[in-house]
Amino acid sequence: MKNWIYALIAATFVCLCGSNALLAADAIPGIGPKGDVRKLHGELQFTEGPTWDGQGNLYFSDIPANCIYKVDAASTLSVFLEPSNHTNGLMVNRGRLLACEMDGRLVAIDLANKEITALASQYQGQRFNAPNDLVIDRAGGIYFTDPHFRAPTPLPQEVVAVYYATEDGQVTRLIDDLKAPNGVILSPDEKTLYVIPSLQKQMMAYPVVSPGKLGAGKVFCELQQPEGKDDTGGDGLTIDTQGNLYITSGLGIQVYNRDGELLGILRFPEQPANCSFGGPDNQTLFVTARTSLYAVEMEAKGHVFPGKAE
Repeated sequence: MKNWIYALIAATFVCLCGSNALLAADAIPGIGPKGDVRKLHGELQFTEGPTWDGQGNLYFSDIPANCIYKVDAASTLSVFLEPSNHTNGLMVNRGRLLACEMDGRLVAIDLANKEITALASQYQGQRFNAPNDLVIDRAGGIYFTDPHFRAPTPLPQEVVAVYYATEDGQVTRLIDDLKAPNGVILSPDEKTLYVIPSLQKQMMAYPVVSPGKLGAGKVFCELQQPEGKDDTGGDGLTIDTQGNLYITSGLGIQVYNRDGELLGILRFPEQPANCSFGGPDNQTLFVTARTSLYAVEMEAKGHVFPGKAE
């Protein structure tokens, strides 16, 4: 019996080591990872929208729990805001936490006093469906997606879309011909807007003519598909300083270069919903994946969106 137990322990150790070796073997040159995936926190409900504040803190949403969590430099988890109106995508910019409330608004939350300011709450007299993800540009405007997930029926806006809100609150509908626009991000030079739909394998790219004005879209890439499935899309994404995109999918995080070429797939214990760079050198990839928050050290460095200069 004792020998059998030792054999089981040894087999388990080999399995765990094999898992780590597999991760190293899957490293993408110049991208990483350069370490093992670490589970920071678990037993959550559905995690989303990670964002780093540059001061040692990470914020992320737990949609069903209706709250925003904060993880400090000591990896301590605490509730930052509850209720959160079911926030999803988040982005820290100049002391404010920009947030997509799936209950129908785009808001800014003061990190110091938690005061909430509505940035955009309706379009043409109707509330938004369920804002999902966002990115801020150097003009101070915000691109955000508004699909149907958690939205009332019939849809308040009748269509799912991508919008642009100017700094003074003027809202323009930019895209309304995608099935479920979900993740959204700009290229480091802010000349391209990437939109990640959830119900199609084609990921889209749009030239930015000027802040809030886009040219004709084109297919940026087609996501690799899980076996036996077709036309599954992405969810969230982030981007590094070289313009490589990290798109969450049913297979893991699919990494594409700026030309839309697949570089590799980063795999995690749970299916990732969103990801963002952070850490002291902005080389830690934080990943919200179903009931957990993960982190992995990378060779690549995440791009930081500066927003509007003061």
